Amino acid sequence: MASDKVKEVSDADFDSVIGSDTPCLVDFWAPWCGPCKAIGPVVEALAEEYDGKATILKMNVDDNPSTPGKFGIRAIPTLILFKSGEKVDQVTGAVGKAQLVELIEKAL
Repeated sequence: MASDKVKEVSDADFDSVIGSDTPCLVDFWAPWCGPCKAIGPVVEALAEEYDGKATILKMNVDDNPSTPGKFGIRAIPTLILFKSGEKVDQVTGAVGKAQLVELIEKAL
């Protein structure tokens, strides 16, 4: 599901990837989730647009249960923006591209 710009991240490497100064948007999703599939192309487009300025990651919550648990994720899709390892903002549901752009722009 991930393009070459959107990387899959796992529980094992999560902390090392979000620790950078570059804003990092993580899409918590699952293959069976309809809204996750709907927001997928938006996430892919953001990865293209923000290439080099922000990191866009996807985490399959079925394969990686501990990270979503740590952040109290109860519904998917949930997208969390991190900067320097800290949670900056979060949205849940299949939100529009404009809302995600606003999220990323705040952290740049």
